[in-house]
Amino acid sequence: MGHIKHIFSDMDGTLLDRDGNMSPANKMAIEHSHIPFTLVSARAPMEMMTVINALKLTAPQIAFNGGLIFKMQGHRLIPIQASSIPAMDAQQILHQVTRRFPNVSVSCYSMNAWYAERIDAGIELERHITHQTPTLVPFSKLIGQHDLRLFKIMMITRDPNELTRLQAYLRAMQLPTVAIQQSGRTFVEVTSKRARKSTGIAFIRQQERLQANELAAFGDGHNDLPMFESVGHAIVMGNALPEIKAVGERVTLSNNENGVAYGIRQLLVES
Repeated sequence: MGHIKHIFSDMDGTLLDRDGNMSPANKMAIEHSHIPFTLVSARAPMEMMTVINALKLTAPQIAFNGGLIFKMQGHRLIPIQASSIPAMDAQQILHQVTRRFPNVSVSCYSMNAWYAERIDAGIELERHITHQTPTLVPFSKLIGQHDLRLFKIMMITRDPNELTRLQAYLRAMQLPTVAIQQSGRTFVEVTSKRARKSTGIAFIRQQERLQANELAAFGDGHNDLPMFESVGHAIVMGNALPEIKAVGERVTLSNNENGVAYGIRQLLVES
């Protein structure tokens, strides 16, 4: 692929289809490119493992929107850089959101586990996407575990007005240590302020001594914008919102049409 020396890709809405699966065409295009490939996802590591194993990825991977950079050594997860949500802030968000927004699905993630207080429609949606099942526990009990580090609080609602109110409420809390990002049309995710997709890319770029124009990235959502700003070749999925498409160098096919494979082939032809 000529001058492209590292490819970064979001997972949901990008590499994966609407059912959360990676197509054989995408897998083949990534393998045949022979270029280091890094998943850059809001997902937890355990929700990335199926793809990491299928592609036999050895490059550093980026979870929790950049809150965790890790590598796999066999079946062992080796953290390289970790930024969790301060415990007091996590406690405040979980308490206030569950009290004020009873119809919003709320769950949270440590490095190796997914926690929820109950199974609701939002949890069922996430289970369908990631093929994981949460540990059910009262958040008040969870936060009391002093050694627990939470990397993401996830809130889900299909009501666009409620989504807007929720984001406004979270921003009004004025917590300087957290980042609040919308993912798709139904998710709001809270991570550490230091967790940005660009942070993980900057780390890998420095480690591999690469220039921005040697990096390409695929994505579809608002939380992909920092990633796009960090690479020389930003490729937006055909299923992305218009405001995301506007920032890309080019638009590829949708995630249900092997858009990553198509984009990789286009890059191969041009370089």
